[in-house]
Amino acid sequence: VQVVESGGGSVQSGGSLRLSCAASGFTFSRYSMSWHRQAPGKEREQVASITWDGSITDYDDSVKGRFTIARDNAKNTVYLQMNSLGPEDTAVYYCRGRDSYSAARVFWGQGTQVTVSS
Repeated sequence: VQVVESGGGSVQSGGSLRLSCAASGFTFSRYSMSWHRQAPGKEREQVASITWDGSITDYDDSVKGRFTIARDNAKNTVYLQMNSLGPEDTAVYYCRGRDSYSAARVFWGQGTQVTVSS
């Protein structure tokens, strides 16, 4: 099983980034996917999620209207489009997959750093 995030980097306040999460080794299309982030000294928090078929998305209030999660089951990839970034969005961003039929079956990526400067 591999879950690999990419697309992180440094950007100025107001800028945009698009994160990608490529998965392999499991049946991606039956997994709900989510993005989480962890800032220094803070707990990891979920920022966005999407159901296995992409029909339902959910966002934390802190990113609602600025971030968009999407998935391409043909490419085994989930994306997080991040717009209007601010310094408060600085964190390591992680991708997680959760089996829609067995919630205990979860895979995490290694994370990608996003740094937003003011």
